[in-house]
Amino acid sequence: MAKARAILKRRKAVRNIRKITKTMQMIATAKFQKSLKRAVGTKPYTLKVRELVKELAATVGDVDHPLLRRPGPKDATKRVALLVLTSNRGLAGGYNGNIIRMANNFVKQKETEGVTTELYVAGKKGISFFNFQKRTITKRVEAKDTPRFADIEELTNLLMTEFTSGKIDAVYVAYMNFVSAGVQRPEVTALLPLAGVETKTEAAAHAGKPQAQTTYDFIPDAKSLLDEVLPLTVKAGLFQTFLDATTSEHVSRMVAMKSATDNAEKISKALAMEYNRARQTQITTELMEIMGGVEAMSD
Repeated sequence: MAKARAILKRRKAVRNIRKITKTMQMIATAKFQKSLKRAVGTKPYTLKVRELVKELAATVGDVDHPLLRRPGPKDATKRVALLVLTSNRGLAGGYNGNIIRMANNFVKQKETEGVTTELYVAGKKGISFFNFQKRTITKRVEAKDTPRFADIEELTNLLMTEFTSGKIDAVYVAYMNFVSAGVQRPEVTALLPLAGVETKTEAAAHAGKPQAQTTYDFIPDAKSLLDEVLPLTVKAGLFQTFLDATTSEHVSRMVAMKSATDNAEKISKALAMEYNRARQTQITTELMEIMGGVEAMSD
């Protein structure tokens, strides 16, 4: 009887866990649907702004802007900034582990190249890891389920100031890139200097290739527009990484909780079968004892 009671207690505990994981799955699904609309809705704008800046820079010709500064061997500071986007909570499968692993490998690679990495970490999971590794965190960034552009803009202004003042040579972001509901890839992408905007030398290298040309009339002049559009491109790009990271977190937690719910259901069914066998064995044993007692009394 003691074994059957233990199985019942375990089955009850598994059922309670299943209720919790099922609830967390439903919450993650609702958050994912909301976050997906934002991430998918802003991506065309981000890509179009970057495309416009690239065409604008090509039209101007010799582009000279602090955000396009590419330090050479003489003026390089051998310092870069890495923004790591993790979550505040776990139970999201390999979401945090994959991002942290890639960010840590990036830092070690830069160390072998003689480059110092300044860490900007968002999310308690990433902060806890780098504290455990005894690595200095330059700035801790609050991770939210619904990122706001105003908060991202403040962080972007800080990173752009560090870059344009020459304190760092580049800015990178380690995050989970949301491709689709079934595909999320951990990536380290370059935020500064602006990727995709060709310098005069690079444009000359591609001059021999057939390319479509667009003629623009600028009001005001092109350089004034670049001064306005280039910072906007950086802000939009960083905001998009936050949206992708948040969406990837929710879908990872949704998948992880669904898997946990299914596993709890399987364990509950297995325990039910085990309890039935234990109960059947117990009943058989009791009947045999009764029959033995009756035979002893008849003798």
